[in-house]
Amino acid sequence: MGAPDHRYAIGSRPARPAGEAPVMRVRSASDPAPGRPENEDAVFRFGPLVGVLDGATVPEGFDTGCVHGPAWYVRHLAARIGLAIAARPAATLMSSLAAAILAVRADHGGTCDLDHPGTPSSTVCLLRESGDRVDYLVLCDSPLVLDTDRGIEVVTDDRLADAVADLRRSAAALPDGETDPATRFRRATTVQRTRMNRTHGYWAAASDPDAAYHALTGTLPLRGPGALRRAALLSDGASCAVDQFGLFDWAGLMEVLTVAGPEGLIDRVRAAERDHPERLRRRKRTDDASVVLCEFASSA
Repeated sequence: MGAPDHRYAIGSRPARPAGEAPVMRVRSASDPAPGRPENEDAVFRFGPLVGVLDGATVPEGFDTGCVHGPAWYVRHLAARIGLAIAARPAATLMSSLAAAILAVRADHGGTCDLDHPGTPSSTVCLLRESGDRVDYLVLCDSPLVLDTDRGIEVVTDDRLADAVADLRRSAAALPDGETDPATRFRRATTVQRTRMNRTHGYWAAASDPDAAYHALTGTLPLRGPGALRRAALLSDGASCAVDQFGLFDWAGLMEVLTVAGPEGLIDRVRAAERDHPERLRRRKRTDDASVVLCEFASSA
């Protein structure tokens, strides 16, 4: 359901023997952007479930119709996802996310305009261990990197990037001198908000539970051919090490995570941000950065 599953593979290695029982080891880190008082990312683990959420920063001068901010939203959404999965362990990640979004609507307490186009929103990246398999869900631009015996696969939801690229093309087509950069940015942000959770736009967790059913989902085995060995859940403030700064490829990112841990990857991103301040990400020189690394090893 929703957009196709965007994945690509790099390299391969022997499969884990079918008889081994893998155990999930989890390491994580989350770091607010330097100088920012609040972290708008969230990382969490509830038993077999791990997740990364990246709240959408509200540009200065924009209203949201809500008395709460992105940090409040990601904290409540993380808790509600955990409760939804605990209440219905056999439910799909899609339906659990939909239930969580609906529950957070109630958490607003009737004080907010939840139909406002700027209502707080978040990306979602989830991985759940389920016996001999793992299930995953990716919504908006927090990618999931998977290391299987077939190589490195990346699950990424490109719809936000496509929408932003379209807006940039439209802005570039305006006559030179018609508007200053600040006005162009405000215009593009206003239009982008109208495309969230709309057909031919992009999807994110906000106030509409239907967004959950537009996520990218899949299942991988933990034994036998195609067995998952490692997985990394990333906010875009961490994945930029590859897709913005080009510090290494996705296989290199997994090796950095394995050797130096999530903190080591974030340290490399912070160094790149200092060394290349001209590389703005949506008008931000730095961003919150979050990583969860899952390693699946035999218990034997």
